Amino acid sequence: MISPDAARNVVGIIGNVISFGLFLSPVPTFWRICKAKDVEEFKADPYLATLLNCMLWVFYGIPVVHPNSILVVTINGIGLVIEAAYLTIFFLYSDGKKRKRAFLVLAVEIVFVAIVVVSVLLAAHTHEKRSMIVGILCVIFGTMMYASPLTVMKQVITTKSVEYMPFFLSLVCFLNGLCWTAYALIRFDLYLTIPNGLGTLFGLAQLILYTCYYKSTPKKTKEKNVELPTVVSASNIGSGGGGNVSVTVER
Repeated sequence: MISPDAARNVVGIIGNVISFGLFLSPVPTFWRICKAKDVEEFKADPYLATLLNCMLWVFYGIPVVHPNSILVVTINGIGLVIEAAYLTIFFLYSDGKKRKRAFLVLAVEIVFVAIVVVSVLLAAHTHEKRSMIVGILCVIFGTMMYASPLTVMKQVITTKSVEYMPFFLSLVCFLNGLCWTAYALIRFDLYLTIPNGLGTLFGLAQLILYTCYYKSTPKKTKEKNVELPTVVSASNIGSGGGGNVSVTVER
């Protein structure tokens, strides 16, 4: 008989692998930026939002805040490094106005997280209080990131076409949310359950939409580049991996 802790660790490791793949999903976008030496119309917002979520989830998972959550720390720590790399590329190839705005938002995020860390460690003296404060912030900011999938889903319904919502990406998002929901339920963690439960529901909704509108999607059209908004919550976990993915669609 596998113990709950062992089962939780196995599920968490699987979740780490899936989330890592989602964090890497914007790589084609940044490869395109590096080749063009220009960010074109891409925006830094998804990566800034994901970076903030990763910072909050790393803080949530450390032992002084929420013990026995090392797998939350590992995947969001990895996500933090990846998102920082994306933003570095964005800063290198963006114009003055975009760079200044992104730097300003990044500075605000760092100051905000620093205030949260200091306030929680000094004012909250138990794991329960620290977990509650940081967990609520993680849920709020992680849930806000779901606006991106909602936009894509609305577009699918409006156009009756799934060309902007790849099946594989939707499936991985669903599996990611499902995995981390299971992780949160084995040793019940409300703050992990809420955003990952939402991630699972949104992923399932995307798969249902794909099934409904796949046949009505135009098949024979010429190639075009599409920028896809995606969200990884870690909320999935980390809210990790939210961003834009540039793919080629046969039209």
